[in-house]
Amino acid sequence: MPLRDWIQAARKRGASDLHVESAAPPVVRVRGELLSVGEVLAPPDVKAMTHELLGPQAWEQFTQRGSADLSLVVGGTRCRINLYRTIRGYAIAIRLLSPSVNDLRTCNLHPDFRSLINAHSGLVVVSGPTGSGKTTTLAALLEEINSSRACNIITLESPLEYLFSNRRSFIRQREIPTHSPSFEQGLIDSLRENPDVLVVGEMRTPEVMRLTLNAAETGHLVLATMHSATCAEAVTRLCMSFAPEIQGSVRAQLADCLVGVLCQRLDFIETHQLRVPRCELLLASQGAKGTIRSGNFGQLSNVIQSGGEDGMWSFDRYQRWMSQHKEWVRPSAATAVVDDPPAALATPATAATPVKRTPVQTPADNAEIVIDEEVDLSEIAELAKRIGDRTP
Repeated sequence: MPLRDWIQAARKRGASDLHVESAAPPVVRVRGELLSVGEVLAPPDVKAMTHELLGPQAWEQFTQRGSADLSLVVGGTRCRINLYRTIRGYAIAIRLLSPSVNDLRTCNLHPDFRSLINAHSGLVVVSGPTGSGKTTTLAALLEEINSSRACNIITLESPLEYLFSNRRSFIRQREIPTHSPSFEQGLIDSLRENPDVLVVGEMRTPEVMRLTLNAAETGHLVLATMHSATCAEAVTRLCMSFAPEIQGSVRAQLADCLVGVLCQRLDFIETHQLRVPRCELLLASQGAKGTIRSGNFGQLSNVIQSGGEDGMWSFDRYQRWMSQHKEWVRPSAATAVVDDPPAALATPATAATPVKRTPVQTPADNAEIVIDEEVDLSEIAELAKRIGDRTP
């Protein structure tokens, strides 16, 4: 059974993840639970799947490193794929992504979270455990900006997961290490590319955190993700990642530039048979800034509990809202998407490649006139002549 068919079968089951390993049956994660499906896979078959996904050049790097990350459309579903080796042989972990980018409402998030992107500068952190939907929430916040403001947005991700279309904003998506060797270099370069909004796929190292704080402090709105169980833990991890002698200045820098921290985990609503995010929100109130500057991170939970009037949300308060909320949005069915070619089959475009041109149709009276982007000047002139002939 080809990998494409396994992915389509997992999507039909409503799975969020698919795991494939040599000498083991495929496993899917449905509503947070792991289920075995199908028969045991032969090691040569899994190796063939892995080689097809990577291609010859990436295969050599994979055999040396033992793992690889990529994102592709396979079987009509966009996937984030991690390939790695285990004691049994080769294995593939696949995250099945939504076919389109959703906004806050369609991600079943509270509309108050839009306050996070109303700021034009500062740092917004989206946190949570692995598999809690951080990337989806980050994409929803970015789509809210894309549909409401004219901004130059630069994203740095590893790998690219959601693909955006320009609406009011101009979005430049860069993949690490395909388009830049590292997050550090990508952040340095991005500050020379006139951005209004920066998106950092994940803050993992102190250097990436430092550059992210500097970017937020110099007049850019920066959206980033990190792993943590609570907002207080995210702030603590961010500050404690630096050497002790500079943690005081880091706390002051974070307090000055922080917009908010959103932490989430996924809960299953039995009555609706739906998994939705349950969230905690810390906003940069005066009390929160003072607590961060002093390093009393243990008091941040109290700041959140007492910050309801400032727009903050605790997990308990958010759960009460969830119990009263009725208008949940179900994930839309996967739409037909043209598959990205595997690396082994992809061929670079050359200057000699002929450009396919779309014939220009003569518009009917009072019809909307659409000019294809690829028509040449002679076709535009002919179209203009026809328009002139029918103008009174």
